[in-house]
Amino acid sequence: MANDGTTAATDGTATGSGDTARSLELLWGGGERPSRGPKPGLTLDRIVTAAVAVADAEGLSAVSMRRLSTELGTGTMSLYRYVPGKAELLDLMLDRVLGEPLPAPGEEAAEAAGSDTAGSGAPDWRAAVDTMARSYLDNLRRHPWLLKINQARTVLGPSALRGLELALGGLRGMGLRDPELIGVIITVNSFIEGLARTQADAAEAVRQTGLSDEEFWDRQRPYLERAMLSGAYPMMATMAEDTFSADFDHFEFGLRRLIAGFEALVRERAEAGTTV
Repeated sequence: MANDGTTAATDGTATGSGDTARSLELLWGGGERPSRGPKPGLTLDRIVTAAVAVADAEGLSAVSMRRLSTELGTGTMSLYRYVPGKAELLDLMLDRVLGEPLPAPGEEAAEAAGSDTAGSGAPDWRAAVDTMARSYLDNLRRHPWLLKINQARTVLGPSALRGLELALGGLRGMGLRDPELIGVIITVNSFIEGLARTQADAAEAVRQTGLSDEEFWDRQRPYLERAMLSGAYPMMATMAEDTFSADFDHFEFGLRRLIAGFEALVRERAEAGTTV
């Protein structure tokens, strides 16, 4: 049992599963305990940086206090002077990567989003949604271990709040209620997470089996062709040959549809005069 009454996760894959009070101290400053004497070479920043690097290269399961002590050239017990354990370290890692630069919506994003304010210099929520989606997808590709984390009870640090502040600022022009603005963010992030998880799972399947996607589906082809000729699946049997082509951009298709849906809501509210 953690000090705040929550049960600590044994595998360290749930944020907020450790001592949340200690995590908050470390995230918001004043939590890194000073030591007497000369300034030590080991710092909390170095520990978090090393942990993120290990997770990026080998996955979250490779991150352990013992492994980090090897990477940093120090004793394992020295790490515990800075962070209580892996659960709290995970909170710091998450805030670190969430704080990676989020570009401001620019002309390219505005044009991609189909904004009619491209070139006007005026901020546009469509470009903000586009930027938010692309930035999050890039982040998940750089740090695929994020997809393994249960973020239902995230310990919010300064980087996470700064990212949320930027996102809300870009969406304010939609004229929606505050809960609806959060709903827009959740909708976009859920779409991106689903897409990124599918891509990550596909890559993991190749690593685990040694079979490429083409080889995997080629093995099933004779069975699927017989199934299509059986008459039991008339809809699928008449689909075009390029239906499942890897050339189709599901990201662009889905993002454009999301933005179109949000536009319909914004227009509806404006016409009804119910924007905030």
